Order: sequence, then structure tokens, then C-alpha cells
Amino acid sequence: MYENLKNRFSEVFGEKPAFLFSAPGRTELCGNHTDHQGGVVLAAAINLETVAAVRPREDGKVRLLSEGYPMCELSLDVLEPQEAERGSTKGLIRGVASGFSARGVPPVGFDACVCSNVLTGSGLSSSAAFEVLLGTVQNHLTGAGLPALEIARIGQLAENRFFGKPSGLLDQAASASGGVVFLDFAPGQETRSERIAMNFEDYGYSLVVIDSGADHADLTADYAAIPAELAEVSAFFGKKVLREVNEEDFYARLPEVRAAAGDRAVLRAMHVYDENRRVLLAKAALKTGDLNGFFRQLRASGRSSQLLLQNIIPAGATRMQALSYALACAERLLDGEGTCRVQGGGFAGTILAFVPLDRLDSFCAEMNRLLDLHACHVLTVRGEGGVLLEDQT
Repeated sequence: MYENLKNRFSEVFGEKPAFLFSAPGRTELCGNHTDHQGGVVLAAAINLETVAAVRPREDGKVRLLSEGYPMCELSLDVLEPQEAERGSTKGLIRGVASGFSARGVPPVGFDACVCSNVLTGSGLSSSAAFEVLLGTVQNHLTGAGLPALEIARIGQLAENRFFGKPSGLLDQAASASGGVVFLDFAPGQETRSERIAMNFEDYGYSLVVIDSGADHADLTADYAAIPAELAEVSAFFGKKVLREVNEEDFYARLPEVRAAAGDRAVLRAMHVYDENRRVLLAKAALKTGDLNGFFRQLRASGRSSQLLLQNIIPAGATRMQALSYALACAERLLDGEGTCRVQGGGFAGTILAFVPLDRLDSFCAEMNRLLDLHACHVLTVRGEGGVLLEDQT
């Protein structure tokens, strides 16, 4: 992958790259839809990555060729959002450059070839990996030395203001931090992160992401309904997110909240309160090497996502319920060992499973058969976030 990318750079730009950079995808371990409510999450960087071969330029221009896409060219003279660049690679490049400029660091132009093996649309955050990669490139070329969470914030800014996609900080923070990481998004405070040393293989389990085969297309309304309904609950108490609403007050006034926001909103709020506690318990279990305790919290998280958060089956779906089917098959095959749960936004995409190493091959073979596709992707936790891999200067 690396040598092919460097050769491609030489073919396209007529000289060898000076640097090779990498940023990982990520998986959510526990904390489903808690980040946008000021909650807590356990996540992990994974060994799938987005890589860039790079050579700096002195004219403030960027030329970037991503595998499978046309050449992207722009000048960094303008660092304000451009309406024509919303939803585009140009918007992300300009947004990341703007983030550095806003911190007093003039961004640097560069030529780059980019490739990735982070599965697009899988819930493994290919977009965040690309944003963190761009931030890592600028961080090195400018000598800014910004910490990982600052790179993540710049990526979020680029995605929100320049690309035009509202998102929390979870994806970028997990990719930028590397390893297994606990993230606390308490409102009004700087996001707090804590690395947790954990190699699941040492405990006899493998991390497997399973593609349900369901597409995220046309699910925007389903995703948007979750934060919108939770916002109605928070607004009832004059707050913006549930982390600011006292849980005892919520339950004390439950009939009123139900009348104001509706039953599904109330159930989703119940999930968020419980899920934040589960993340803390899962974190404590990991820190002591209690994998069974960790799995208990993940099982409960998955059940809550199905019953309370309700982000497994798209609204109105009857005949096609791919995520539910994948979860049911995985749970049956695991038969009480390890665990499985939805990850990410839900409704489609992927599920997460922890599979005993001695059953990994048979589990993946059967899941692939049951889903009628190459569904299983065996992953490991990557200890590094965005990094410089090679320096040829």
C-alpha cells in the first residue's frame, strides 16, 4: 500500500514525496448517541487507515489526488467557507487550513496522493480519518505541534462549517488520539480524554466489524430525529443537551415531559442517561482487565439501543431489517461468549462483535454465509492516532 502510493505520487507529480502520513479509522465501543448530548464514550482507533504521500509547496496551493477521485486543486489564500465547496474535499482541505490559521499558524500548501482502506459508509469514520490526516499533515509541515484533541477540533470545524455536515467530536477525537480512549464531552468544558491500555487479543478475543449490507442512503431523517427529539426533552427544562438536565428532575416530571416531547423522545432520553453510566462501568472494567464485566455493559448497551434508542430498524421498515438480522445471527453464533452490538449511528451499516479467538474463523465463515457477502472485517486496536510514518527529507 505504502510503496504503491509513493510510486503513484511520483507518476502524478514528477518527483518523489517527502513525507508519508497516516490516520486511523475508529470504532465506538460503548456510548451510542451520547456524544451529542454532552455525554461520555469509549472508542478505539483501528488498524484500517487513510494514508497520504506528501510534498510541501511554497506557493500556498494544494493539489490532492485521492484514489478513485479526480485531482483536487485550490489556493489557501482564502480561508473562509465557500458555498460551492460544501460537501467536497476542497471544503475539508480549506477548513483544516482555516483551523490552523485561526490558531495563529499560517497553513502550508502541498501536493498529496491519498489512499485508504477504511471502509466507506461502515461507521468506521473514513471522513474523520481523512480530516485528521489533513490536520496531521499541516501540523507537521507548519511545525505547529498541536496536541491530538486540537487536531480533532480542527477536523470537526472543517466538517461542520466548510463541508456542511453537523457532527460531534467523537469520530475525530478517537482517530486523532489512537488506542482505546475514554472521551468526556461535558458541555461548557474542554473535551477530556483518557487513554486506556488494552489489547483484546491478550484476553482471547478478536474485534470484528460486520457489514449488515444495508445502505445509509435515505436515512438522514432517521438520524436527525434522535438529536432533535432529545433536544425537545432538554428544551422542556430550558437546557440544550441532556447532560445539563438533572436525571432526578427528568423522572420526577416524566408525565409532563412525555406530553411535551412524546414517548419515543422520553425512551431515547432514558437510554442516554443509562448509557452514560454504562460507559463509566465499561471503562472501569477495562482498566482492571475485567472483560466479562466489559461485555456485560456492551450487551446492555446493545439492548438499550434496540429497545429505547430505537436506532436499529429504519422507520416503516418491515421486509428489510438488515441490522436486526445481523445482530440476531451474531448473538446466536456467539452463544453467550463475547458480545455484539450496534455501533455508530445505527439503522444500517455495521455491528461490532467481540469473538473468542478459537472460534473466529468459524464465526466469520458462518456470518459471511448468513449475510451472503464478505461481511466480517477482523480488526485490531491501533495505538497511534495521526502520525508521520516516513520522512525522506
